[in-house]
Amino acid sequence: MRCKQHFGYGFTITGMAKIAFILLCHKDPDAIIQQAMQLTAVGDFIAIHFDARAPISAFEKIRTALADNPNVTFAKKRIKCGWGEWSLVQATLHAVEAAVDAFPRATHFYMVSGDCMAIKSATYAHKFLDDHDYDYVESFDYFESDWIKTGFKEERLIYRHLFNERTQKRRFYWSFWFQRRFGITREVPADLQIMIGSQWWCLRRRTIEWIIDFTKKRKDVMRFFRTTWIPDETFFQTLVRHLVPGNEIQTRTMTFLMFTDYGMPVTFYNDHYDLLLSQDSLFARKISPEARELKERLGVLYASERDDFKISNEGRGLFKFLTGRGRIGRRFTNRFWETETSLGRERELLIVACKKWHVAKRLLGSVREFTDIPVIEYLFNEENTELPDLGGIQTNLGKRTRHRRALMRMLFDYYETDRLIICLDTANLDLMQDFFSDRSSTRLLEIDCNMTDAYLEGHAKRVGLAGEQTSAETLAQLLPTIRYDILFESDSIRDAGLEHYSRIRELASPQDNASAIRNFLSVDDDTARKIAETPYLFVD
Repeated sequence: MRCKQHFGYGFTITGMAKIAFILLCHKDPDAIIQQAMQLTAVGDFIAIHFDARAPISAFEKIRTALADNPNVTFAKKRIKCGWGEWSLVQATLHAVEAAVDAFPRATHFYMVSGDCMAIKSATYAHKFLDDHDYDYVESFDYFESDWIKTGFKEERLIYRHLFNERTQKRRFYWSFWFQRRFGITREVPADLQIMIGSQWWCLRRRTIEWIIDFTKKRKDVMRFFRTTWIPDETFFQTLVRHLVPGNEIQTRTMTFLMFTDYGMPVTFYNDHYDLLLSQDSLFARKISPEARELKERLGVLYASERDDFKISNEGRGLFKFLTGRGRIGRRFTNRFWETETSLGRERELLIVACKKWHVAKRLLGSVREFTDIPVIEYLFNEENTELPDLGGIQTNLGKRTRHRRALMRMLFDYYETDRLIICLDTANLDLMQDFFSDRSSTRLLEIDCNMTDAYLEGHAKRVGLAGEQTSAETLAQLLPTIRYDILFESDSIRDAGLEHYSRIRELASPQDNASAIRNFLSVDDDTARKIAETPYLFVD
């Protein structure tokens, strides 16, 4: 063993590398248990933070299954995490502190997700870290680099972000515009050079201990980062560069990941095994939940003593070459973009079908209030439906419809959820049938509304079948046809024999409608009743 002393912070004893993995996760307890067992089977360690938003029963399942494993520990405090929030950094710190206390023999701390898997053996990984005494973290200058392609840049830092952009969008942007309007800005801490990069880092124990010590001493910096936007891309990246000599930092991640031209992570499947092993990385993200063969092979690989990996590192270039030519092949291509791609077997798409869009939107307003299921309104019918920036695929109805499965998968990823609600017009039976044919679970709730002559007349004008000058006689001839078309659409949905079909009706009681809503959303009776009793739900 060899001892080193640096900067008066104390001694770090290094020998054969031992990795403490830092895992932030929020779902799929069985996969987490398997991942923890694989990573610790060769003597490494893992500290787990399981999102407090997830069911306590899932967390207890993980704790019980791993209780006898001395190489597993848990964050001392579970918190609710949200994308773009400080909570992700705080959860990471909780897990890191637990790992530092529980595993004094750990020499390196490696950030992973539930979608990450090793693409080298533990033997190779340990030797690599022993031979290359660096911290591995992407840390590019925040203002000089082009790491941020679109959206907020300086605004992430100089304004205080108190609300979650995904779950509290209106408050998020109201707060932003209020601060901007009145010039309420703040300075970046004077001694910090803000850096940015991927959150998938691998840091030495000494560096981790310096960071923990820094967080206790510099309350001003902690206050600053708590209200920055997406701090998991800047916090560790900035502190490592602030605390560690530059010649001891490799500005790269040891996790192999690629992004599509729409800015979404590429997903790897069973036939990517050889490609992954040839990359100059220790882990890869994201492994498809359905790639069971790939997961099994990579699990066996990590426990092996193999060290004869031939590094060609051609992954990103090969991916760009193949997808740039639109090839739909069987090897190395990105299934994510194939027309027939699945949303994911583990996911559930909930469709609300209604001809009266304002009625569906009112119902979804109550769903937002009483559940945490992300909701998107008529994205395939209204051009101006509020959607996140997904790199361009969301910009018009034509693109959305052509790439509908890709779009939906991106939205599932964006909201980090396995359940998502969308609205469709009752005329969109083709889209409903396409989603129902997917390997994901799909449920449909039809809202049956009473169609008055006044509503049908307004509908005729909205869709261009009539205008302000259309005579009463023409309207009298037109309305029965429109009414028949709407009834035909509803009958076609019911005749399609779609599984998991539910229906609420304007003429039914709230109690009857609550039963259908409960089955559709899989919520308790009280929640279903509150949604069914949405004030003025069917009012035109």
